[in-house]
Amino acid sequence: MTKRHITYLACSAALCGSLLGAAPAAATHHVLTVHPGESIQRAVDAAEPGDTVVVLAGTYHESVKVTTPGLTLRGVGAATVLKPAKKVRSTATKAVKSCAEMGNGICVVGAKKQPVEDVTIAHLTVTGFSRTGVMAVGAANLHVHGVAAVKNGQWGLAEERSVHSMYQNNVARHNGDAGIFLANSVTAEKGAADTDGTVVEHNLLEGNRIGVTVRRLRNLTVSDNSVTGNCAGVFVVGDENKPKAGHLTVADNQVVKNNKYCKKTARLAFLQGSGIVLTGTEDTLVTGNTVTRNSGRSPLSGGVVVFRSFVGVTSDKNQITRNRLSGNAPADLVNQEATKHGNAFRQNTCKKSKPAGLC
Repeated sequence: MTKRHITYLACSAALCGSLLGAAPAAATHHVLTVHPGESIQRAVDAAEPGDTVVVLAGTYHESVKVTTPGLTLRGVGAATVLKPAKKVRSTATKAVKSCAEMGNGICVVGAKKQPVEDVTIAHLTVTGFSRTGVMAVGAANLHVHGVAAVKNGQWGLAEERSVHSMYQNNVARHNGDAGIFLANSVTAEKGAADTDGTVVEHNLLEGNRIGVTVRRLRNLTVSDNSVTGNCAGVFVVGDENKPKAGHLTVADNQVVKNNKYCKKTARLAFLQGSGIVLTGTEDTLVTGNTVTRNSGRSPLSGGVVVFRSFVGVTSDKNQITRNRLSGNAPADLVNQEATKHGNAFRQNTCKKSKPAGLC
């Protein structure tokens, strides 16, 4: 990319100060504009903390790695499209693969002891990557909004070892596993991590294996999403490690007709007709959701399902309240735990439950 092709738009400290009050010189940031045929990665590498990289409409065959704090990477909408490079170059060291070699579209990467902070990814499409559209590892205060993650091999939008993220107004459609996948760690066996208030809201999650998966995490909210046409809508997953997953909220989502069939895996039975599933979790609040017409014959089928995990971990002290459920099969509410585990079903609108008496 030449200097002629990177446009710098900045306000001076004096001008910003006159318009906005006293603004220090250090607050001056730049906008770098990427045109079709140019390299997004080159612009990202040239950016300083607080800068914005704007990617104009076009199709860009590359993966992008972001490590600069405060960076905004923004397209101009659905017409800004990232697809895999036609040929991926191998990195010099095999121990650390590049974003492209990992099969990801955009990677936001911080160090183990120093997360990358305040990165924004917005208003673009990532499609066709063998693994993940947008992957964050070691991020803090990440904001992903207005992104379409479509037909990626594993996850649409995903993160691990990250805190206080915000996923808003995105579309995750027809991805191989979860539309949005949040975990403490993708590979390591660890107890649930506190996300410090991550929020997943106002997203459309359609035609994936699972709409939203929350694995081994605590202290987050999944709310006001439209979740439809997946094999399962929302999965909150724990395991035998401590602390247990939970202490989170699933609220005010529209979870409708998640009746696609997905075959079993080494870790999970086949999926079909699951609305909201809690397995191996504690102290989770499921409230205000509309859960309708999720129907199947999987052990995990039903409207809201509380399920002992496949590794034998119980689900304890979860609160399922004030949800509107209808047309789910085998039942609107399913509790597969013994009553001694303290899961409460109160003030839900529904017709059929297993066992009877939960509606």
